Amino acid sequence: MKIGGFQKFSLLDYPGELAAIIFTQGCNFRCSYCHNPELVDAAKSDSLYPEDQILDFLKRRIGKLNAVVIGGGEPTLQEDLEDFLAKIKAMNYLIKVDTNGSLPGVIECLVKKKLVDYWAMDLKAPESLYPVVTRSDIPFSRILESMEIIRSSSKNYEFRTTFFDRLLHLEDLEKIRSLLQPGDKFYIQQCQYSKTLDNLSNPAARDNTAYINMQNHPVFQSLIEWGTKNQVKIEIRTL
Repeated sequence: MKIGGFQKFSLLDYPGELAAIIFTQGCNFRCSYCHNPELVDAAKSDSLYPEDQILDFLKRRIGKLNAVVIGGGEPTLQEDLEDFLAKIKAMNYLIKVDTNGSLPGVIECLVKKKLVDYWAMDLKAPESLYPVVTRSDIPFSRILESMEIIRSSSKNYEFRTTFFDRLLHLEDLEKIRSLLQPGDKFYIQQCQYSKTLDNLSNPAARDNTAYINMQNHPVFQSLIEWGTKNQVKIEIRTL
């Protein structure tokens, strides 16, 4: 496993559980607003964490931590992800995987092996904007396939979109809405400009006030109403 980052404790990343977070190195997307830019390059190896060191820590924290979150980067790119998750699962930890959904075959394999207890999948944009936002040529059909695999996994899951207002408009959230089904949870995350792949500046207009007011925007209110009627939980989430 290429482990580019490690957080020993989090109350936020696995809903309702005390968790450690493991960040894998390398991603096949190049989203300009990525807030983990140091994890994008798969070839970077000067600051990787030894796998044994991480596993030893988790062994010592059995009974104190409840869960482990695997983020990135993109975890499903790791060739030995299945074996790594099996080692963690053998310690009776709950496992959450954050994914961009680009590799449905890997997701399906992990579902069949029952190695993941919670899935969090990014929906980057409406289909027409996916190549622009991700700067990749991943077929959109893979995204749809991953959504269906996750839905049918009988595990907890959520979908989420980071609202990057230089490429997405609020109306684009309504287009993403068309991908959702009853029972889905959908979180809209406000873009954070403090540290990004493209070193984006944070204009004064993009402050916490703008973030809070987003909830009062008629488009967002329409999404909430639609979600209530169609049994889809829709919320704004702070990163």
